[in-house]
Amino acid sequence: MNVITENIPSTQVPIDAEAGMTLIETTVALVIIMIALLGVVHTFTYAVTYNFGNAIRTESLALLQKEVETLRAAKWTSGGTHPLLDGTGNSCTPVTTIVSSPNGGAFKVERTVDDDPSTPTVCEVDPDTQLKDITVTIRIAVEDSPTWWFAVPNTVVLRRTRGN
Repeated sequence: MNVITENIPSTQVPIDAEAGMTLIETTVALVIIMIALLGVVHTFTYAVTYNFGNAIRTESLALLQKEVETLRAAKWTSGGTHPLLDGTGNSCTPVTTIVSSPNGGAFKVERTVDDDPSTPTVCEVDPDTQLKDITVTIRIAVEDSPTWWFAVPNTVVLRRTRGN
């Protein structure tokens, strides 16, 4: 019987000598990949949460702008005062209304009219005044919302003078 033997070059390794990754190497690689993916997942949840809070603040600012434009358009002349600008109607107590946004959110809008802004600590009612301070504050209507969403409400102070 003739056995044919071939010379195997030293650069080639016999098939039996080739070894794949061991189970331990595979497990270590899997753990490293999982740690990296958990960091990515945490980043996505962080981004989604803060984007939602920013969306709520954007909605509130849009509603606040609408309220301010309504108050700016209200007439205040010697012939009469629009009820929104009437300081005697609310006795300087904030008038609170709940406003719905187009996206379904509910916001609390508070409006205060001060007929004498020269006294900063006292809210006065004077139908003959020539100057009014109107303070509009908006905040999310849900009381148990996360504090970072709306820790500080949005507030605008308008100063109006009587027209002719």
